[in-house]
Amino acid sequence: MPDTLQTAAAYIFSVQGISLVVLGTILGITVGAIPGLTGAMLIALTLPLTFNMDPINAFILLISMYVGAISGGLISATLLRMPGTPASIMTTLDGYPLAKAGNPGRALGLGITASLVGGCISWVFLITLSAPIARYSTQLGPFDFFSLVLMALVLIASIGGKSIMRAFLSASLGVLVSLPGIDQATGNLRLTFGIEELSGGFKLLPVLIGIFAISQIISDLTQLDEKINIIPVKKTREMLFSLKDWKNNAVNMIRSAFIGTSIGVLPGIGANISSVAAYSAARSLATPEEKAKFGKGSEIGIVASETANNATIGGALIPLISLGIPGSVIDAILLGGLLIHGLQPGPLLFQQNPELVHTIMGTMLVANVFMFFFMVLTVRHLAKLASIPRSLLMPVILVFCIIGSFALSTRMFDVWTMICCGILGFMFEKVKIPLAPFVIGFILAPIAEENLQMGLMASNGSFLPLIQRPISLIFVVMSIGLLAVPLYKRYRSENR
Repeated sequence: MPDTLQTAAAYIFSVQGISLVVLGTILGITVGAIPGLTGAMLIALTLPLTFNMDPINAFILLISMYVGAISGGLISATLLRMPGTPASIMTTLDGYPLAKAGNPGRALGLGITASLVGGCISWVFLITLSAPIARYSTQLGPFDFFSLVLMALVLIASIGGKSIMRAFLSASLGVLVSLPGIDQATGNLRLTFGIEELSGGFKLLPVLIGIFAISQIISDLTQLDEKINIIPVKKTREMLFSLKDWKNNAVNMIRSAFIGTSIGVLPGIGANISSVAAYSAARSLATPEEKAKFGKGSEIGIVASETANNATIGGALIPLISLGIPGSVIDAILLGGLLIHGLQPGPLLFQQNPELVHTIMGTMLVANVFMFFFMVLTVRHLAKLASIPRSLLMPVILVFCIIGSFALSTRMFDVWTMICCGILGFMFEKVKIPLAPFVIGFILAPIAEENLQMGLMASNGSFLPLIQRPISLIFVVMSIGLLAVPLYKRYRSENR
């Protein structure tokens, strides 16, 4: 353990490592601060650039981008009333009114400090829980892993509330898109329809770039003429917390960080849900005087939202590195990055690449600290990024999308796959079908299929171990419960 920690520290604090942390965090903050661009888009576009990099250096860059993108969204949410990322939606409710009332520095300072605290608290959970979960998961058999993935897919869909059927449709389509190619059990081709390029299935990278980047480009093309008015930030001194501020916000930060981390662990939910939950909890526990300020510039609301959405990062990384189950859309892309670099996510990652695991953990902390100082010092200038015309940004991003998809296997089929997935993603957004279940279903379906086939081979084709093994039974029962409870609540609400 000490040797791997020293190796990880040597990577992070080398000239190259620090440079990658700085570059990744700045790029993440920049993209997060520009409405219409997302962290998922940035990381998906960056993956092709990491092909020839050392995997450790690649993940220093990607994790830094992750931290920066989630944090950067608060800038446009506070100064433009336009969340730079979905995770900052709740910040607009109070950040913008507070900034408009003449306190933009105060509003930004609350968000930036809360982001740092949320990230650091979730980092503590990450370093303490990941290894024990990974060790325990080595005791899981194929049926246990299959039922775990099944529960993850059901959980992703069941959080859809009124849109539960749309979420299931999205996840099912993701599973369907993952099926063409070689059947792992028989070695025969399936669902290729005579198309030679489909013999290897749809590649992960073109699908990711299409769903997150091309769909966003198509969407932004309809908003090119949108006018943007920025609230100027003149003073940065008021961004810094006083001892009184730390005392007044400590409980709120700790509670919101715990909520964000807990929700982040759950597969596919993401930072936007955690910020809503923390914001709601802060409002319900506030005094009547404080409740009256929510939606009108409440400092408590800003702190709760930004603490929770950054705490989601550490929470979501826990199942990714310990079980190979992505906790968010960006983590699904990071899971794809592990696979592209030939690494086995899950418990084997701790055994075969412990230095990578510790580098991911260390990078998250270093990137959070750098994010805080960089944003405090440069936020006045970062705010101006949102005024960059989208008509200039979109062509550049489109070129990178095409290059990234083509470079994977140097074939146009991947470019067409990217474009088709982009159109599909745009259509999904228009009819309110969530994208996260599609992507996570696409990534998790092969894992579920592989473990189910291994289990069936070991049991001579019997499905009974699914309910005979205690751990598998627990996951199956939880899956049924996660599916039944929202459906029952919806049935009752419709029949009242």
